Amino acid sequence: MNRSDMTPRIASARPDVTAALMARTGLDEAMLADLVHRFYGKVRGDAMLGPIFEARITDWGPHLERMVAFWSSVALMTGRYHGAPVPAHARLPVTWAHFDRWLMLFRETAQEVCPPEGARHVIQAAERIARSLHMAVEDAGRADGATTPVLR
Repeated sequence: MNRSDMTPRIASARPDVTAALMARTGLDEAMLADLVHRFYGKVRGDAMLGPIFEARITDWGPHLERMVAFWSSVALMTGRYHGAPVPAHARLPVTWAHFDRWLMLFRETAQEVCPPEGARHVIQAAERIARSLHMAVEDAGRADGATTPVLR
């Protein structure tokens, strides 16, 4: 069997990279879809995060599809996501406490859904993403003339 026969049948801009990541982490598209759906189920029911999401998302189906594509791109390097998350998050009324709560729920869900190496992989990515988005929120606040820094 040649190498191309072992590449998983997944839509990817970089099938060899995706195959290697899947082999190393144990992640696949179905697992990422399960992760996203369970995670956002928790977010929607969360006292701190739920109201922020509910005020902005009226049709959860497309949002969840977009988030599955996002995590496919982040975790498996598929290139499926085409969007700009920073502008979408930069003006949200959130502090580091919101990102910290988001991370807690994400870590919990990843550990429930993913094998250990896969959970570590997506959690590391989520931590980087949270830091980046938090910096964007802080920068947007400064650009708006905020006089007090966003609390950490």
